Amino acid sequence: MAKQVTKEIKLQIPAGKATPAPPVGTVLGPAGINLQEFCTKYNDATRDKMGDILPVLITIYDDRSFDFVLKTPPTGFLLKKYAKINKGGSKGSTETVATITKQQLKEIAEIKLPDLNAYTIEQAMKIVEGTARNMGIKVEE
Repeated sequence: MAKQVTKEIKLQIPAGKATPAPPVGTVLGPAGINLQEFCTKYNDATRDKMGDILPVLITIYDDRSFDFVLKTPPTGFLLKKYAKINKGGSKGSTETVATITKQQLKEIAEIKLPDLNAYTIEQAMKIVEGTARNMGIKVEE
């Protein structure tokens, strides 16, 4: 007999740094899964991406077992990392806080392509460029 899905939870956790303490513990504790087991599996799966924040979709079953799927880092996080800034502009597209090159934009689009609603790298680049514009990051030719 197939397992019944009881809950799906989305979290954004720094890669390799999941602990049973909040925020992970407060969200997953009421679901009844083994927190230490989740943290160990997550940290092992994300050890090569240290420093990045990774969204994770956790599926919890009726027998208290779980599966999780790792997503690509948020676009805003990648843009801030490549532009070497701590936060985007507060005034959106009217304020420029940093610049990135087309090559950097393409690298970010290639990373994000599996999670975006786009079929080609050019479409993904347009999506990422729109996010950059709204964060006050200018894209140079």
